[in-house]
Amino acid sequence: MLSFIARRIGTILLTMLCLTLVVFFLVNLEPNLKKLAISQTEMHTPPEQLESWLVNHGYRQNFFVRYGHWLGVLKMEPMVDPATGKASQRFSFCNDPVEPAYSGVLQGNFGCSTKFKTTVAAKLFPALRATGILMFWVLVVMVPVSLLIGILAGMREGSRTDRVLSVASIATTATPEYVSGVIFTVIFASWLGWLNGSAASAAQGITFYNFTLPVITLAIYGIGYIARMTRASMVEVMTQQYIRTARLKGLSFSSVVMKHALRNALIAPFTVIMLQFPWLLTGVVIVETMFRYQGFGYTLVEAAGNNDIDLLLGCSLVSVFIVLITQLISDVGYAYLNPRIRVQ
Repeated sequence: MLSFIARRIGTILLTMLCLTLVVFFLVNLEPNLKKLAISQTEMHTPPEQLESWLVNHGYRQNFFVRYGHWLGVLKMEPMVDPATGKASQRFSFCNDPVEPAYSGVLQGNFGCSTKFKTTVAAKLFPALRATGILMFWVLVVMVPVSLLIGILAGMREGSRTDRVLSVASIATTATPEYVSGVIFTVIFASWLGWLNGSAASAAQGITFYNFTLPVITLAIYGIGYIARMTRASMVEVMTQQYIRTARLKGLSFSSVVMKHALRNALIAPFTVIMLQFPWLLTGVVIVETMFRYQGFGYTLVEAAGNNDIDLLLGCSLVSVFIVLITQLISDVGYAYLNPRIRVQ
């Protein structure tokens, strides 16, 4: 197992290196650089001044040199102020070194956010914390409810309960977040007035009134998917020979389900639940924008809309890391839950 984890970690690092190189290339294409220069100067700035701004802020250096600086494997040279001829920082609101030094991702420096006028870390990590709180409450609602629905539906395949719960699961899975979010807002915020249609105030304090709509909007989609997987796993387990043997020995139906069927039926849903983390990280882009909740999704949209290169790179790095790490945890957890995988 340790050898497997070591190999996977090596693969994760290589994958992150390749993907960050691709993203770095895409966000530094010429149209993006010109758009950035215009946003940081004025709309009608002459091309010569735009070019001068890009040169003075280091965007005209060699591509691989800039990538090495961002990664932290090459020493970053300070910018030279053309007016005074002295070394200076790229941006006055950032903490780039004024002496040659390694200052990149490997050293904990994710760059400067040209949109929010601060370091990327100062904007990205509070946004991740806000999204982490949202994801936590979504999982608190989604996982127990979906497992309960799936188990109840799979215990008695073909019954009325099974058909009703299966139809409800399919309906919720087929409804995207931007549709269910609008429906919930119209019903619970506009018509009934029970909930707040905006989660902007949740940054100052989370309450049932301002935080319920984004939570149920995200949870309702995942509930249907996990419930269907749980039901399929439960149906398969209930047809196994050892379940029939337990029933023939006189054990009650509830005892058979709780002591014999449930543990084996939850192996497949465990993998599905772990894969919800990457989905939640991308799903919050729509929900946070819709409900004006300033988390990771909101930050990513703002960075993309304003061509904030360093912040986009930071968001991409975090997204790739979370996806790969959750897949590793899922594989390791599945191996421990399923003895046959562990023996192989």
